[in-house]
Amino acid sequence: MDTSLLSPQERARNFFLETGLTSPGKLLVAVSGGADSVCLLHVLYGLREELGIDLHVAHLNHRLRGVDSDADARYVAGLARRLGIPATIESADVAAYRKQHRLSLEEAAREVRYSFLAETAKRIGAERVAVGHTSDDNIETILLHLVRGSGTRGLRGLQPLSRWRHSGNRLTIIRPLLKMSRAETAAYCRQHRLKPRLDTSNLSLSPLRNRIRHKLLPLLRSYNPQVGAALLRTANIAADELAFFEAETASLWKEVAEKRKNTIILNKEKLLALPAALQRHLLRAAFAKLLADLKDIEAQHIEEMRSALDKPAGKFVTLPGGLVFIVEYDRYLLGADPAALSPFPPLSGEYALKIPGTTRLPGWRIEATITDANQAMETDSFAACLDFDRTGDELSLRPRRPGDRFQPLGMGQPKKLNQFMIDAKVPQGWRPRIPVVSAPGWVVWAVGYRIDERMKVTEATRRVLCLKAERQSDTVLTSPV
Repeated sequence: MDTSLLSPQERARNFFLETGLTSPGKLLVAVSGGADSVCLLHVLYGLREELGIDLHVAHLNHRLRGVDSDADARYVAGLARRLGIPATIESADVAAYRKQHRLSLEEAAREVRYSFLAETAKRIGAERVAVGHTSDDNIETILLHLVRGSGTRGLRGLQPLSRWRHSGNRLTIIRPLLKMSRAETAAYCRQHRLKPRLDTSNLSLSPLRNRIRHKLLPLLRSYNPQVGAALLRTANIAADELAFFEAETASLWKEVAEKRKNTIILNKEKLLALPAALQRHLLRAAFAKLLADLKDIEAQHIEEMRSALDKPAGKFVTLPGGLVFIVEYDRYLLGADPAALSPFPPLSGEYALKIPGTTRLPGWRIEATITDANQAMETDSFAACLDFDRTGDELSLRPRRPGDRFQPLGMGQPKKLNQFMIDAKVPQGWRPRIPVVSAPGWVVWAVGYRIDERMKVTEATRRVLCLKAERQSDTVLTSPV
């Protein structure tokens, strides 16, 4: 059916039926005073009893156009009063917000406006807010995303229903006029003698959206008069394909990824085996698990991560939101502090070990016992049995140092400790945390990994030093050397 033959009321009614938003309740309506939002309010007013909705008007004065902004607020207040609809009219210093947060004027206005709408909706008990976006807004948004390189997700354009999150505020946005054109909303206002306000800032060519509206779109229509319809068809196709990939991503998530603490861990082998399209969606889903707002995550960031997938361990990509993407030997990490996943607590300073005895230091408890060779026993990688006559009793625990060398158990020659860690595929973020037990001039044990070959217990060993390292959060009882 050709929806252009339907009246605005019929199209709005169909919107609520198609989206399943027919449950009665309060609905906040964002009204700027322009033709689109005034048309929206008037159409919803006519449907309020049929749909069982209780309307509430919201208007924010951005204080950007002086007396014109004040006149817009008065107009909206008067319109709401004539219709008998309660209204919340407030003002905000968008210019100051823009300066404080270093945003474009358009971004600042959007954040301030939607925060106001979210707070108002919460205060009045409304679950949704209706905005007056039309098909023209959608076409401009698609082109705006295309120019900025937003990827397939940007090609989807505006959605009938979407969710907005920012700084703890959440908002469900509905767009009942999305299938109407700007010309139709203007005609509706003339028919009903509503006399909406004209925002002269929409005529300025400074904002990119306005340049797209007044320059790019007329040029494109000179090549294809139906370019708007073509873009909307593209958006519908993109939306269908994105819905498919999002479902596939959800079904694959547990196989490929997990969230541990504030870090996403991705299985390297499984992620590399997936098609590029699914890799992109999984990486974006990983961002969504960590960030409340993805507005700063663009297609280029996803591609930067993908380009690092086949790079050697240790490669990292710095990303928005304070996040880092790190390549390890058999996995990838995305988080603000992936090193926090290390089983080793942070360690700084050097601590003399009590031998025999118990040494407590930040994050660690080291127990040392001396026994004969027949009773010596190693239990796990955090326990070591050493030839006491070779190690001596002047041992200390410390982080690794540049130039540290030792002869790993089973090897015939010494090697640098850092090279041993690389060969053992120790994640780069863990290496500074791995404790080293050292004697004067020796690295005796890389805790959790390997002892020095020359310190091992042999048939000639008479006394055995058994060290056991336990990770804990005890108060430090030993001072650094």
